[in-house]
Amino acid sequence: MNDATLTGVIKNTLNGFGFIAPENGEKDVFFHANDLEGITFDELEAGMTVTFTMGMSDKGPKAENIAIV
Repeated sequence: MNDATLTGVIKNTLNGFGFIAPENGEKDVFFHANDLEGITFDELEAGMTVTFTMGMSDKGPKAENIAIV
Protein backbone atom coordinates (compact mmCIF):
# COMPACT_ATOMS: atom_id res chain seq x y z
CA MET A 1 0.00 0.00 0.00
CA ASN A 2 2.64 2.54 1.11
CA ASP A 3 6.36 2.12 1.76
CA ALA A 4 6.59 5.26 3.92
CA THR A 5 7.53 4.61 7.54
CA LEU A 6 5.00 6.00 9.99
CA THR A 7 5.15 6.47 13.74
CA GLY A 8 2.41 5.72 16.24
CA VAL A 9 1.57 4.51 19.72
CA ILE A 10 0.34 1.05 20.67
CA LYS A 11 -3.24 1.59 21.76
CA ASN A 12 -3.98 -1.97 22.91
CA THR A 13 -3.00 -5.61 22.46
CA LEU A 14 -5.37 -8.57 22.60
CA ASN A 15 -4.80 -12.26 21.74
CA GLY A 16 -2.14 -11.72 19.07
CA PHE A 17 -3.45 -8.50 17.55
CA GLY A 18 -4.09 -4.89 18.47
CA PHE A 19 -4.34 -1.32 17.26
CA ILE A 20 -1.86 1.50 16.72
CA ALA A 21 -2.84 5.18 16.98
CA PRO A 22 -0.82 6.92 14.23
CA GLU A 23 0.87 10.16 15.34
CA ASN A 24 -0.56 11.91 12.25
CA GLY A 25 -4.03 11.69 13.84
CA GLU A 26 -5.47 9.30 11.25
CA LYS A 27 -7.78 6.42 12.17
CA ASP A 28 -6.33 3.66 14.39
CA VAL A 29 -4.59 0.91 12.42
CA PHE A 30 -5.04 -2.85 13.01
CA PHE A 31 -1.95 -5.03 13.44
CA HIS A 32 -1.28 -8.74 13.87
CA ALA A 33 1.57 -10.38 15.81
CA ASN A 34 2.92 -11.78 12.51
CA ASP A 35 3.74 -8.22 11.40
CA LEU A 36 6.25 -7.50 14.18
CA GLU A 37 9.94 -7.01 13.31
CA GLY A 38 12.62 -7.97 15.83
CA ILE A 39 10.22 -8.08 18.79
CA THR A 40 7.71 -10.49 20.22
CA PHE A 41 4.06 -9.79 20.87
CA ASP A 42 4.65 -10.18 24.62
CA GLU A 43 7.10 -7.25 24.56
CA LEU A 44 4.41 -4.80 23.42
CA GLU A 45 2.57 -2.61 25.90
CA ALA A 46 -0.03 0.12 25.49
CA GLY A 47 1.66 3.50 25.19
CA MET A 48 4.84 2.26 23.44
CA THR A 49 5.97 4.25 20.41
CA VAL A 50 6.49 2.18 17.28
CA THR A 51 7.31 2.63 13.62
CA PHE A 52 5.38 0.79 10.91
CA THR A 53 4.43 0.74 7.25
CA MET A 54 0.93 0.41 5.88
CA GLY A 55 -0.16 -2.77 4.15
CA MET A 56 -3.41 -4.38 3.12
CA SER A 57 -5.17 -7.50 4.35
CA ASP A 58 -8.29 -9.14 2.98
CA LYS A 59 -10.23 -7.07 5.56
CA GLY A 60 -8.60 -3.70 4.88
CA PRO A 61 -5.56 -1.62 5.88
CA LYS A 62 -3.13 -2.96 8.47
CA ALA A 63 0.22 -2.06 10.00
CA GLU A 64 3.27 -4.08 8.92
CA ASN A 65 7.00 -4.09 9.76
CA ILE A 66 6.28 -2.89 13.31
CA ALA A 67 9.33 -2.02 15.43
CA ILE A 68 9.73 -0.35 18.83
CA VAL A 69 11.30 3.13 18.67
